[in-house]
Amino acid sequence: MINTLHYISQGDTPQEHLNNIQRACTSGIEWVQLRLKKLDDQTVLETAKKAIEITNHFQTRLIINDHYKVAAKIKAAGVHLGKSDTCPTVARTALASWQVIGGTANTLEDCQALIDKKVDYIGLGPYRFTNTKENLSPVLGEDGYKTIVKVLKAETPIIAIGGITLKDVPNIMAAGVYGIAVSGEITRDFNSILKFKKIINGPVQEQRWKPGENKK
Repeated sequence: MINTLHYISQGDTPQEHLNNIQRACTSGIEWVQLRLKKLDDQTVLETAKKAIEITNHFQTRLIINDHYKVAAKIKAAGVHLGKSDTCPTVARTALASWQVIGGTANTLEDCQALIDKKVDYIGLGPYRFTNTKENLSPVLGEDGYKTIVKVLKAETPIIAIGGITLKDVPNIMAAGVYGIAVSGEITRDFNSILKFKKIINGPVQEQRWKPGENKK
C-alpha cells in the first residue's frame, strides 16, 4: 500500500536529515523518503543505514531517493527515481518484489511512460515553484493535476509534490490525486503532519482517486 502522505527529508548535512526524519517519525509520519543530493555513495549508504534504524523503530516505511542499490542493500521499503535517474525497469532487477518503485513526472507523457515501466506510484509536480529542487519543471497548479488525472485514468497512485502547504491540500486532493508529498512545510513544523493527515483523509477523500476505480 502507498501511503497518502509522504515526507521528503531535508537538511544541510546527513545528520540534519536524520534529525528531521526522527522528528517526523515522532510526529506520526508513516512514509519517509531519504533525499540526499550531491553526496558520495558511501555517505548515502551509511546515512540510509541510520535512517532505517529510526524508521523501523516507528514502523515507518523508508524510501531511498535515486540510490536503488542502497535501497536493496538496507532492505528499505523502496526507491524513488527522478526523471534523469536509473530506469525503473533496471532498478526492478536489483530490488525484491515487495520493494516499491516510485518515479518523478511532470507531464501526461511522463506519467504514461512510468506506468508502462510498471512503477508503483508517481510523484507528479511541481505544484508550485520550490527552492527544494534544482532544474525545476514547469509548475502544474490545480488545473494541471485535474487535466492529467482525468486523461490518464490510471490505477497507479499519483502523489502531488512541489511547494505544497496546508492550505493547498483540499483543492489538490479535490483535483483527484491519491496523496501528497511534502518537504519544507513539514520541516518547518513537524506538528503539521497530523494536520496534513486530517485534511487528506477528510471530507474531500470522497472525491479523490481510489485504487480500482478505473478498472474496466
